[in-house]
Amino acid sequence: MATTDLSTYDAAGVPKGTGLRLGLVVSAWNPEITGALRDGAVETLLKHGVALKDLVEEQVPGSFELAMGAQLLLGHRQLDGVICIGSVVRGETPHFHFVCQATAHGIMEVGLKLNTPVIFCVLTDDTMEQARARSGGIHGNKGVEAAVAVLKMAALRKRLA
Repeated sequence: MATTDLSTYDAAGVPKGTGLRLGLVVSAWNPEITGALRDGAVETLLKHGVALKDLVEEQVPGSFELAMGAQLLLGHRQLDGVICIGSVVRGETPHFHFVCQATAHGIMEVGLKLNTPVIFCVLTDDTMEQARARSGGIHGNKGVEAAVAVLKMAALRKRLA
């Protein structure tokens, strides 16, 4: 159980997003959750100066496909970073573990391979109630946290390039 609000952060410590071009790859699976995460991310990016015209969004079927979606998007567009948004809710079979592990590893690999921030914004919850709590509910919105992460990592990449 999360002990902090995922939407709470020190806004003064977040770099400006003015001039950044960012991507969002959003899973179509569990759209109630992924839509709320996307909305939280977009609202936060706009708040920190990213222009709506500089946001590129693509949808993929599920969380497993997020890494490929991010890689294709980065290969097609000049972007400063990508947020991968998904939601995997535990079922009755081991499938949950395979999808979660492959998704996390794939997203990390794309970022390392392309030397571009690719942010993991995938909820891996036991129940839909937990997912709702982390996508705008009592624990805040993981999309906000992911937006802050992409802004910080894009600034780090620019500073060290």
